[in-house]
Amino acid sequence: MTVLELREKLSLKPLAMPDGEREIHGAYIGDLLSWVMGRAQGGNAWITIMSNVNIVAVASLADVSCIILAEGVEPDTSVCTVAEQKGVNLLSTEKDAYKIAKELAALAV
Repeated sequence: MTVLELREKLSLKPLAMPDGEREIHGAYIGDLLSWVMGRAQGGNAWITIMSNVNIVAVASLADVSCIILAEGVEPDTSVCTVAEQKGVNLLSTEKDAYKIAKELAALAV
């Protein structure tokens, strides 16, 4: 499934979508950036509530397909700009991490 397809199926709000055709393979949930860097797999959808610019760097290093900001978290516009520049897909949802993870699992992501 691509990031664009996921966005549509789960009604996610796009904040930066430079590579919407990127395939998603699995998911990772975490807010401790150093932990995510060492454990998220390439192609994962990363679910977090962190919203500072460092999430873009971590997403790039871990090669995740997208970042999904849970619980209605909205980053500064500068974070969205950097995500766009670095090729990192960034989405947001009002749902909590557990609910969005269940929906990902139901879609066999």
